[in-house]
Amino acid sequence: MAANQLWRWRALTLDGELQSGALWATCREAAFTALMHKALHPLTLTRCSPRHRWQANHCYEVFSQLATLLQAGITLSDSLQMLAQQHPLTQWQALLQSLADDLSEGSAFSEALKKWPNVFSPLYVSMVKTGELTGKLETCCRQLAQQQKSQQLLNARVKKALRYPLIVLTLAVAVVLAMVTLVLPEFAAIYKTFNTPLPLLTRMVMGLATFIEEWLMVLVVLLLIPALLVYSLRRDPRWQRVSQRILLQMPAVGSLAKGHRLGQIFTVLSLTQQAGIAFLQGLESVEETTQNRYWQEIVHAMREEVERGSPVWSAFQNAAVFTPLCIQLVRTGEISGALDIMLANLARHHTEHAFQQADSLAALMEPVLLIVTGVIIGTLVVAMYLPIFHLGDAMSAG
Repeated sequence: MAANQLWRWRALTLDGELQSGALWATCREAAFTALMHKALHPLTLTRCSPRHRWQANHCYEVFSQLATLLQAGITLSDSLQMLAQQHPLTQWQALLQSLADDLSEGSAFSEALKKWPNVFSPLYVSMVKTGELTGKLETCCRQLAQQQKSQQLLNARVKKALRYPLIVLTLAVAVVLAMVTLVLPEFAAIYKTFNTPLPLLTRMVMGLATFIEEWLMVLVVLLLIPALLVYSLRRDPRWQRVSQRILLQMPAVGSLAKGHRLGQIFTVLSLTQQAGIAFLQGLESVEETTQNRYWQEIVHAMREEVERGSPVWSAFQNAAVFTPLCIQLVRTGEISGALDIMLANLARHHTEHAFQQADSLAALMEPVLLIVTGVIIGTLVVAMYLPIFHLGDAMSAG
């Protein structure tokens, strides 16, 4: 199937009115045909590149606004057209108009969303399809928007907690390299004019500066190779398995990553259960929306076990990644018939716990990184200025 392309158009209506807009089409001929189908006579048709990537926040904002319009009694097709006219991004205007056109041609909303897998995840399709079958599309859209917004906030908080140490360490390394390559050589040139022996700390730092200056390019290459290797392998299933296992074994960070992932899993399961979707289909939605191969295989094994007739709590227990609290609450919910409530409680518990861990990690790392950075830079400053006192003593003795 050919990829869609974004086209800007200007056309005349049957009444001679000039109109303009954008649409998605696989080629120029398809775009021309689509305009003629709307009784528009194209004047110009220009292919353009989208200026922005498809972002998750735009998806849940659109669904939140869509739920509000549906609650106000506006039809789905008219709601999509209104959103298309109001959206600030051209690519979203064209996409929403395309969805409205599909509905006008008799297509179901869930089927229209399936045409855009790079924009709407399978969870969107499942929730919309459930809303269509139950007649509660407005409720499903609102729940989906709230869940996705909460998930994005959690993702941002976790990424911030993990990114902060890297930024501080990178700045510290940059400062050290600048002092070693730019400042220390000037001090070394001054010290060579005196015949006074330098302190051991200064000699060690100058030796390190000389080594870095001579082998700087080699060191840069050795640092870039692992980074480029990790970036190129980020989509490889084997690397995802290995890296995720390593991440989960790390202190503090591993607990945060695990809590974050469990929060995602239970949130999707809770959302699908509240919408009336079967538990097996909910597990399938979790597997499709999870991007890491390691967790996909865990959820897939759970789904196969439930399909064979095993209790849900047994599948969770055999997965060996869920806490005893998870297993106990799932078992209680399954026995009492309140599985949706227990899943909602677990989703809220792990989400809140992940937020707390992210804040705690950031609060813990900040003083540690400041101490490490201060020790490194303080050592360099002392090493640079310590010989001045020895030179003063030598000149006084002379």
